[in-house]
Amino acid sequence: MPAKRPVLQYTPEHAKSGVRAKLPAIETWPNQYAGYEITITIPEYTSICPRTGLPDFGTITIHYLPIKRCLELKSLKYYILAYRNLGIFYENAVNRILEDAVRACRPRWMIVRGEFTIRGGMHTTIEARHPSRR
Repeated sequence: MPAKRPVLQYTPEHAKSGVRAKLPAIETWPNQYAGYEITITIPEYTSICPRTGLPDFGTITIHYLPIKRCLELKSLKYYILAYRNLGIFYENAVNRILEDAVRACRPRWMIVRGEFTIRGGMHTTIEARHPSRR
């Protein structure tokens, strides 16, 4: 008979972990043109699962239509690197990145997509949009 694994319960603290953590600011620069889209792919995203303490890995893609401001890439890199030691669920990370990036550049629309490496035999993709499709 296989050994029973202890059941770990998700808590409200797990769910909120990392959502309000202090992260580096995402800087912007003035946009000179109209009507074009920007796609940024970040293939080395890492964070920590707040429940297990194990590392999570994935690719974050930010796709947006700028109006007056564009995301500055060096500051975005430091912002994403700050997740490396942060305990946060995938879903919260993608939504937090969207909120922070929208707050920084105020685009016409933005999509943040997180594609996370296989864990437990499952591949997870999360997509958050501004404005939302509710």
